[in-house]
Amino acid sequence: MNILVDISHPAHVHLLKHAIRLWQQHGHKVLVTVKEIESARQLLKSEQIEFIAIGGKKRDSIAGKVITQLRYNFLLWKLARKHHIDIGIGSSVTLAYVSKFCKMKSIFLDDDDDKVEPLIVKYVHPFCDTILSPKALINNRLAKHNIFYKGTHELAYLHPNRFSPNPGVLHDIGLKEGEPFFVMRFNVFKAHHDGEVYGLSLEQKLKLAQTLEPHGKVLITTEREIEPELQHYRMQVSPEKIHDLLYYALLFVGDSQTMTSEAAILGTPAFRCNTLVGELSGIEDLANNYALAYGFLPTQFDDMLLKINELLEQKDFKQAWQNKRAQFLAEKIDVTAFLFDFVENYPAKNNITPNL
Repeated sequence: MNILVDISHPAHVHLLKHAIRLWQQHGHKVLVTVKEIESARQLLKSEQIEFIAIGGKKRDSIAGKVITQLRYNFLLWKLARKHHIDIGIGSSVTLAYVSKFCKMKSIFLDDDDDKVEPLIVKYVHPFCDTILSPKALINNRLAKHNIFYKGTHELAYLHPNRFSPNPGVLHDIGLKEGEPFFVMRFNVFKAHHDGEVYGLSLEQKLKLAQTLEPHGKVLITTEREIEPELQHYRMQVSPEKIHDLLYYALLFVGDSQTMTSEAAILGTPAFRCNTLVGELSGIEDLANNYALAYGFLPTQFDDMLLKINELLEQKDFKQAWQNKRAQFLAEKIDVTAFLFDFVENYPAKNNITPNL
C-alpha cells in the first residue's frame, strides 16, 4: 500500500510518527510531505523521518492563506499521482481536496468541535472520505462519515506504549531529578478558526511568572518572539524534548490547547487561560471527567492564580495526578495502534465505531 502523510503543523509529526514507522515496518511505502514550517521539519529530522518539503511560507492573512493553499494542493496532487498513493492521512485539508482528483482516499484526523471550526466543517469535511475523531466529540460532530475512538491525538505519542520520560533532559536545563520547575506556553492565535480568540496578556504572563518563581524554576516556550520582559525565562531546549519536561514539571500553565492536553495526559496539573475555555470537548473531557486540567477565561485570571496557589500548598499533588492519569489511560486506547490497524485494513473498518 502507498500511504501519504501530510504534515501541516509540528504537532502532526508527533501524532503520526509512530504509525509511520509501523506502516514502514509492515512493508508499506510511506511518503511524508511538509509545508514551509521550520519547526515541523526539524522535528521530522530529529525523528529521522524522510520527507519532501513543498509549499510557500505561512501567511497570516486570509487571502495569503488561500493562495498558499491552492499552490500546495496542486503540488500535492502531482505527488499523489506520481507515487500512486492509495491513502492520504493527517490533519491536512489538502488531502481532502486532492482525493477528489485522483484515486487516493483521504482520512482526516480532526479533534476540534464543529462550532470552533466552521470553515473546516463547511469546506473540508464534505470532501473527506473518512473523518476520525475522539469519542469526546461524539455529540459535537455532525458529519455522517465520522468515526469515533476512545482516545485523543496526544495519546498517539504519549501513551505509555509509545512514550517513556527521559530524566536526562533535566540536565539540559541545569536541574536534577526532583528539583521543582514549571513550564509555561503562550500561543499566537492566527489559525483560521481562532477569530477573536485570545489568551493571556503580558501583564498576566508576568504575574504568573512572579507567582511561580518562588516555588521553582520558570521555563517559557512560545510560537514566536517572546516579549522582552519575559526573555530571561525562555526555554533553551530542543522541541522534541518538551514532553519529557512536561512530565517532570510541577505544573503547566498557559493559553495553549495542545500543550494543556499533553501535560494533563502526562500527569502534570495543567492550567489553561483563554477564551476557548468551555468550547473544546477534548480538553473538557480531561478537565471534567478526570480532573487532570483546569480552564479559566482571561476574565477569571485571578481565580486561576488562587487555584494555582492552593495546589502549590498541597503535598504530593503530583502523585495524585499520576493516579488520575492511570484512570484516564485505563479508559482510553493506544491511538497509534488504532491508526495503524485502521489504515492497514481500510476500508474494511470504515463503517464501524470502534471501542465505544
